Amino acid sequence: MHTDSIADFLTRIRNASLAKHPLLEVNSSKLKKELTKVLLDNGYILDYKLEKKKREVIKIALKYYKNISVIQKIIRISKPGLRKYLKHKNLPRVLNGLGIAILSTSHGVITDKQARKKKLGGEVLCYVY
Repeated sequence: MHTDSIADFLTRIRNASLAKHPLLEVNSSKLKKELTKVLLDNGYILDYKLEKKKREVIKIALKYYKNISVIQKIIRISKPGLRKYLKHKNLPRVLNGLGIAILSTSHGVITDKQARKKKLGGEVLCYVY
């Protein structure tokens, strides 16, 4: 049985923000590092750092505004059983442009806005708003 490590990563973020935890630790992977960087660049988390323990872990500082998590919803779109690939013309506007869709493209992990500018399609990993 294989587990979906990205769905697990997103669920950990969702649960930690609902429980109002200031910090979150997750096992590191290349894709998780890229996702975390996109979340930081778009202001959904305060900061993150990589730590080497037995394995490399990502420590994420979650962001709150007036005791409410900045991340209201974080939803996995493309799943291992059903991958979702879209061309740049068909990219969704998450919450009418207020949220972001995170895509895995040939140019790395980027947001839907960046993908539209670069005219790139790719696998839609998740929506964040």
